[in-house]
Amino acid sequence: MYSIIVHGGVGAVPHDKEEAVVAGVRKAVLAGSDVLAERGSSLDAVETAIKVLETNPLFNAGTGSVLTFDGEVEMDAAVAYGPALGFGAIAGIKNIEHPISLARMVMEKTDHVLLQGSGAQEFARMMGIVPHNPVTEERRAQWHEYRERFLDRTG
Repeated sequence: MYSIIVHGGVGAVPHDKEEAVVAGVRKAVLAGSDVLAERGSSLDAVETAIKVLETNPLFNAGTGSVLTFDGEVEMDAAVAYGPALGFGAIAGIKNIEHPISLARMVMEKTDHVLLQGSGAQEFARMMGIVPHNPVTEERRAQWHEYRERFLDRTG
């Protein structure tokens, strides 16, 4: 017997996107459940579920992440695995599709628990992570609106 609990983040969800967000969370739960049903590990199930969220532009993870003030996506991810007392995290990573997978690599392939910024970028390159642009047109437009409002107040 097992349970998988997934949440799609915090913040207000526009009414017109509620059904799609719930469907996205359900898809992540089902993907993780499928791994467990096939006798995969709990760690594989968690990574698989999170990758579904990171691929869906409705969520603020991976593709669809909110842009920084400078107009870039900087992502963080962490994974913990109790049976091995393992932990891996990355912070400020840019231009990859699945930050959760890189966090798992930190846990499994290094003596570190956290890689950040340029060190995380170099580690991703060394691990053969293919570059991916996670910026969506919707987030770019949102960023422009935020910048305009901010500059109006300070300008």
